[in-house]
Amino acid sequence: MEDSAHPKRSVTVADVAKAAKVSKATAARVLGGYGVVSAKVTDQVMAAAAALEYRPNELARSMSTGRSGIIGVVVGDIENAFFSLAVRGISDAARLAGFNVIIANSGEELDAEKSAVDLLIGKRVDGLIVTPARCDSVDHLQHVRRAGVPLVLFDRAIPELEVDAVTGDDRNAAITATRYLIGRGHRRLAYVSAMDAGDGGLTDIGRISNSAVRERVEGFVSVLTEAGLSSPLHYVRLGATDQHQTGAVMKRLLSDGSPPTALLASDSLVGLRIFKSLQSLGLSIPKDVSMISFLDADWTSVTVPPITIVDQRVYEMGKLAGERLVARIERTPLAVEHLRVSTNLVVRGSVATIDR
Repeated sequence: MEDSAHPKRSVTVADVAKAAKVSKATAARVLGGYGVVSAKVTDQVMAAAAALEYRPNELARSMSTGRSGIIGVVVGDIENAFFSLAVRGISDAARLAGFNVIIANSGEELDAEKSAVDLLIGKRVDGLIVTPARCDSVDHLQHVRRAGVPLVLFDRAIPELEVDAVTGDDRNAAITATRYLIGRGHRRLAYVSAMDAGDGGLTDIGRISNSAVRERVEGFVSVLTEAGLSSPLHYVRLGATDQHQTGAVMKRLLSDGSPPTALLASDSLVGLRIFKSLQSLGLSIPKDVSMISFLDADWTSVTVPPITIVDQRVYEMGKLAGERLVARIERTPLAVEHLRVSTNLVVRGSVATIDR
């Protein structure tokens, strides 16, 4: 039994070299994954490393190779299934390329995002994927670029940064969902988002600092305008940040003199909160109010009725972001791009037809 007072000494490259009967320099090349070594010698060294349970010193390796083998990911809200799926895609792409991932959660707070970015840069990550909490405050992201660390934006785009961004096709997704509701006879449509914005109402789309939310609202409003409906911003509501706030948003909406007959939820967390709020008010979907939610979250297919959703293909978005960052780390010559992943509307049972 191992003496806990005298822990086992860490296995070094020299130990592996001795066991494999090769020089320390040769063992270092094999274990570090650089230089040219024959297959036979590589097998000898790897067998010795496995037998000795060798674990690489990541700090020493990063100092010798200039790389840590780690990428940092800052997401908006890890509780949201959207970001969980995205991180899975990013992690799979990173692992295939030989990178590990450190994840930080900003909670959609700019200060928390800045702290996370500083922390990850301090840990010498090879690149960063960031979901910006605000698209109008980018000094900390400009610092990442000045530091020479590859950066890819996820879910939100900031053209003035001149870095790659991977997002959904948010405007067209909202257009498709809203046109579907219009096609089913609805004329009083509400859009509900978790983005915090004062009293929850909206008079100017330009003040939305989140590019994904802004594009969805633009798409939503464009269809209402196209249909000849007046005051298209009247039923746009922000501030559904938790269950209590969502309940308050829904009460205000439904107490309107002409309440909406259909709701478009900006993400699956908001959608679930809306669903619970309607239940607590004794309202039925779609008999009393129809509903569509972004993201094919698990809960949307098991409710009664199941919820019509915008399928955002989030795993593919995450995988693409991971692959793009790896290409930047490897200095693959690529033009800066805003890569948009297409969406699909999955029709279920949560939208009623209204006779005109």
